[in-house]
Amino acid sequence: MIKQFVLIAVLVVSSIILNAQNVKWYSFEEAIELNKKEPRNVFIDVYTDWCGWCKVMDEKTFSQPHIAKILNEQYYAVKFDAETKDTINFQGKAFVNTLQGNRPPHELAAALLQGKLSYPNIVFLNKNNQVLGALPGFKKAPEMEAILDYITRELYTQKVDMGKHIEEFKK
Repeated sequence: MIKQFVLIAVLVVSSIILNAQNVKWYSFEEAIELNKKEPRNVFIDVYTDWCGWCKVMDEKTFSQPHIAKILNEQYYAVKFDAETKDTINFQGKAFVNTLQGNRPPHELAAALLQGKLSYPNIVFLNKNNQVLGALPGFKKAPEMEAILDYITRELYTQKVDMGKHIEEFKK
C-alpha cells in the first residue's frame, strides 16, 4: 500500500514538473530578427538588477505556466536590462549606455519608455516592431494574462478600454 502511494506521488510530481513551462526569453536583437521571419508581437520586460519588484514579478508572474505558455506561443519575450552596457542596433540606430550618472539607463530603455524610467516596466511592440506602449509597475498573473489577451487580440485597434478589459477578463 505504501509503495503504491509513493509511486502515485512520484508520478503526480513528475507530471507537474514535466508540464511546467518556463518563458523562453530572447535578447532584444534576437526577437527583432525572429519577428522579421515569423511576425509576432514583442513583449519586453524592462528591468534592473537592483529592482525588488522586478524579482517578485519573475517569481510570482512569469513563473506561472499559463503566462509562460502565452508568452512562448504568442510573443517574442525579451528580458531587457535597462542598464546594460551593450550596444543595441534598432531601426537603423545604435543605442548605447552613456554611463553618465548614478545607475545610468541605456538609451534604448529611455526611448522605449519615452523617458519615464521606472521598473519593472513592460513594453509591447507590434508585428512591425513599432512601440504600442509601456505599462509600468508590478503585474500579478491574472492582470498580466488580461493584458496579454488585450494585446494578442489587438483590442486597442477597436478602441476597447484596457482597464475595462482587465476587469472583465478577471471575472
